[in-house]
Order: sequence, then C-alpha cells, then structure tokens
Amino acid sequence: MSSVSSRAGVEVGGTFTDLVYVNNGRIVVAKAPSTPTSPDEGALDALIKGNVNLTTLDELAHGSTVATNAILERKGARVALIVTEGFRDLLLLQRHQRRSIYDLNYEKPAPVVRRRDTIEVSERVGPTGEIVKDLDGVKAREAIKALLAERSFDVVAICLLNSFVNSSHEEALVRIVEDTLPGMPTAPSHKVAKEFREYERASTTTLSAYVQPVVSRYLNRFESSLTTKGFSGAFSVMQSNGGRMPAAAMAENAISALFSGPAAGVVGAVRQAARSGFQNLITLDVGGTSTDVCLAPEGQPSLASATEIDGLPVKTPVIDMATVGAGGGSLVWIDDGGMLRVGPESAGADPGPACYGRGGAAPTITDAHVVRGTMQASAFLAGDMHLDAEAARKSFEPLAERFGQSLLETADAAIQLAESNIARAIQRISTERGRDPRDYALVAFGGAGPMHAVRVAEEIGLSTVIVPPFAGVLSALGLLVADYARYDALTDRQPLDAEAPNKVRKHLASLTCSIKDHFAEHKLASPERFSYSLDMRYKGQAFEAPVQIAEQDLVHLDDQDLEDLFRKAHQQLYSFAKPKGEAVEIVAYRAGGTLAPPGFPETPVEYEEVEGTRINIFERGKSSQALLLPRSGLTKNASVGPILIDDGLATVFTPLGWSARLDPSGNIIIQKEA
Repeated sequence: MSSVSSRAGVEVGGTFTDLVYVNNGRIVVAKAPSTPTSPDEGALDALIKGNVNLTTLDELAHGSTVATNAILERKGARVALIVTEGFRDLLLLQRHQRRSIYDLNYEKPAPVVRRRDTIEVSERVGPTGEIVKDLDGVKAREAIKALLAERSFDVVAICLLNSFVNSSHEEALVRIVEDTLPGMPTAPSHKVAKEFREYERASTTTLSAYVQPVVSRYLNRFESSLTTKGFSGAFSVMQSNGGRMPAAAMAENAISALFSGPAAGVVGAVRQAARSGFQNLITLDVGGTSTDVCLAPEGQPSLASATEIDGLPVKTPVIDMATVGAGGGSLVWIDDGGMLRVGPESAGADPGPACYGRGGAAPTITDAHVVRGTMQASAFLAGDMHLDAEAARKSFEPLAERFGQSLLETADAAIQLAESNIARAIQRISTERGRDPRDYALVAFGGAGPMHAVRVAEEIGLSTVIVPPFAGVLSALGLLVADYARYDALTDRQPLDAEAPNKVRKHLASLTCSIKDHFAEHKLASPERFSYSLDMRYKGQAFEAPVQIAEQDLVHLDDQDLEDLFRKAHQQLYSFAKPKGEAVEIVAYRAGGTLAPPGFPETPVEYEEVEGTRINIFERGKSSQALLLPRSGLTKNASVGPILIDDGLATVFTPLGWSARLDPSGNIIIQKEA
C-alpha cells in the first residue's frame, strides 16, 4: 500500500471514545465521553479534541459498539425471514442446551425475528446440493408479496435448507424480492454464513440482517458529517476478526463488525508487545463497562469460527475473547444473599460513576479506586476531568455501614472481587483450554487495565506485566496498525482418504480467489499473506477441532500429514487423540487474506529525573505510601513498588514485591521480585 502521512483511529466505547492521530510522524491521543444515543457525535468530539485536520486526513479507521448495542438493546431493523417449508420454527426451537440448568424460570434467548414475520417456501435442496424439490416460484412470489404488503420491513433474510452447498434457490428468491419491492435489501445465508448447521446459519443470517440497516445508517451519517467537514480520505471499519475493511464492505455483512472495539485493542497490544520481544501473551482490556481477555500464543490472537451474543450463535470469524462485566463503571452492590457483587450492570457514560459528578450515586469500581487513593482525582484523563472524591466516598457509605467496615475496607474488597472475576475469565481462555498461563506475559491496557493487571497476574501465577504506551487509548491505536483482512469459509464433508488433499487444495484455492476478488472489488491491493485451516473431526463426533495448514505445506500435503495435524490439534483441544487409522472427516475449509497498512511510527521514549510525590493508599487491607511518578519518571533500571505511574490517560499500579522499568520500545515492564 502507498504510504500516508496523516491517519486517525477512533474507537467508540461504552463510556469513552478514544482517538489516536498520527500526523507526519507526530502522535496525538485524546479521550472524549461517549454519546450512547448518537455514537458518531462522540467520535466527532474526539476528532475535535485531538485537533484533527479532516481536510488533510488521508485515512480514518473506525470501531464502534453500534452493532453490539443494536442486538443487546433490541433496537435493530424489522426483519422478514424466508425459510424452507417445514422450518418456520427453526429460530424458536434452537439447540437443546440450557445455560442455567437449575433455573426453573429459564427462558430461551429470544430471536430477533418474530414467528409471524417468517414465511415458508416450497423447495428442497439435498445435503450434497442435489435439487430434491424445485422452488415453486409462483407461490413464493405470492407469499412474499402478501407478507411485504401486510407489514413494513427494513430487510428480508433468506435461509434455506442446505443452501450452503447449492444457493440457486436463495438466489432466485433474492430476485423475486427485488422484483416485488425494488430497493428492499436482502440477506441470503449463502453470502453471510456459507456453512452447515441450520440453526446457527439462520441465527447468523437474521442477526446480520437485523443490524445491517442500523450499521449502514450510522456509517452513512458519520461519513456524511466527515465529508461536510472536508474529509475525503479512506474510511475503514474494524471487524471482529482483528482486521478491517473499507466501510463500503460493511454493506455486505455488518455482523462482521460485532466486536470491532475489543478486537482492535488485542491487535494493538500484541503489535506493541512484540517490539519488546514478547510473544506468548494474554491481553487484558479493562474499559468502563467490561473486561475483555484474549490468549495470543506466539503473538497470534486465537481466532474462533463462531461466537454468540445475548445467547444467540453467530457464525463469523472473531478473535477468541472472554468477557466479564468488571469495568471501571461496573456497579458494586449487595445481592439477595447479602454478598458483595461487582457488575455486570454499569453506570455507563451517562451518568457514569458517582465521582464524575454527573448525577450518578451508586458506587462503582472507579469510585472504589478514588476512595482507596489508587486513582488520583486531580490526575484523571491527564487532568482534563477532575473527579469528585467526596461523591465517591458518599457512594460507598451505605455499603460500608451494611458490612460494618470502613470506607477504605469496603472499596478495597470491591476491587479485589473485580480482580478475582477478571482472573477467572483468563482461566477460561487458558487453563480450561489446555494452556498454562504461567508461560505468558500479561499485556494491560484500557483506562483501568494497568491498575488491576499486577494483582490479576499474581492470582493466576504470572510474573510479567506489560503496559504499552497510550494504554488508555490502545484500541484506537490498534485500528491504525490492524491489517486489512477478509476471511471466507465453506462446508463440504469429505472423508480423510487419499482424495482428501486434492479436495483441500481445490477448496482453499477457490476461497483464495474469492478473497482476492473481494479486495479488488473494494480497490485494495491483493493480500500479502494467506492463512488456512480445516474443521476436522472423528466420524461420529458432534463438534470439530480447528486444524491450521501452513501455506507452504499445501503443495505436498498428503492424507497422513492431515491425520497427524488433526491428531495434534485434537490432543491440544481435548487432551486425547484416538489411535492412527480411526475414521476422520473434513467438515469445513477456511481461508483468510491480510494486507498490512503503512507502518506506525516508533514511540519516542523520554527519561527524566523526577523525585515523584508520596501519596497515601489503602490496598489489600493495609495503608501504605506509594510513589506517584509520570511515565517518563521511570528509568531503564527497575523501580521497586509500591508505585503509581500517571500515564496521562491511564494509571499504572505496581504494588510491593514488584518492580517497574521503562524499556526502549516505550513499554512499561513490571516484574515480580525474586
């Protein structure tokens, strides 16, 4: 790609909107309060706050929670669904699995399409793509016309049985919808999720349709505002898979932007940690509303082929993360059993924590830090926002009285509870998947991540914590360093025999061509790198193991190589593998293509002699004094805790028994004392 001199990344979070602006090698960062009702306003506020010259800006990369919020708040589009005759209740039946097996009042997650808005069409495609029953186009047209005339819809989703093998009937229905109501958007499943498992594919297709108009309107409105202010550069949007694409590509599959913000943070973290030579990483992103953790062995974030939101499955590539409701704005409360709890409810951006002085009265984790002294009220957001310490103390008074403790003890207990919740989330992505977290370093970012990181690391047995520069806005930085990326997949069940390698090469070559065409369609250069994987399983298994295939191995790959790779992956995932020779089958084929953006400038490292200030803190049940330093006050040599490091947009806490240093790459390296 050609180099650009002026770039900006804007990431809209639940509480704050973050900006990283690179202009001719100079880096500017800024934070602005998010505007939940109009996220683009918060984004524009951040651009203004960072003094971004939109008329000379070459590129703007964007990530937001618009798609996520539309689903969680059930504020998406009005969707009509077309299914194969006999499958009208597919979204309602779901899978036979209960999240809470002892909950007598358990209810299945509600789909985003009502039963009354679902119509059946007479057709049937067999499992190998054969036409079992021709599409009755006349009756289909009548049913579609009647439904669209009866009620007003924003988009029509189409999910027919086995259309992932043969999409001809779905394509015919798209034409019928367009003829019946010109301009009506459609979301056929063969373009959204070309994979087997009917319920998961239908759920993904309807969710994509549900958020499509919302995301399109949002991006069009934001882009229009940018154009009005003189912006004429490239506009890209972050995807859940850790890559980005031009905003126009979101018109095809908006569901790919579902978790764009957290994904950007992971990308920024692993790229910056690599500059200090660290490879095995666990990323820790503590924001205002939630905490996201991700495992990145050898500097590569784990990619999952599916996820879920609000209990509904989504078949789209996502960076494999675990999320827990333990952010700076998480509410501290007492449950019906009299136990102290943290989250998942949050004070959000409006009114926010009590210490924000915007009308919030309930205690939060941010308030707890202010009470303990581990967050300095006068230094919040580089001094741009002064916190109300008295309001923070008042918010904790009812809890302290209830437990018969001091304010300090109650605030400290709340923070310890939040850190335990975060530690359990890390265990879910590491020890529960056969990975020893002690072999990894913890990369902390987000507004609150560096405050909690060391204690979380202690709880799971880690000895190294890395805090990148611009930790408080690292998700915005991740937008700028993220590759352009496209991932594609298809299902074709194939027994692992002598013919399997040829089938693998054929399908992966087809997916590669499709990815190259997608890049060309959006006026991007051809991908520089490709990645490949297969979903494989023992015959009779219900679920698959992902098997990575190196590009250079494709030419000479044989069936024995595939079996060896599968057995190794199965052993890693399930802790066992059957003897060689057991029947194995390939279920799905996956390919990804990436194109790197222009290089990010090196972060200048400044060291200065600073005496620092001694402040009183209360932590882990004890009062002590900590040294308050700016980031530049650290040296190449280790400084022993307790230390509070003011990083401008984040506070880094190094407790007793740990030491911190600033390395030449700009990362703060915190290590446990021997």
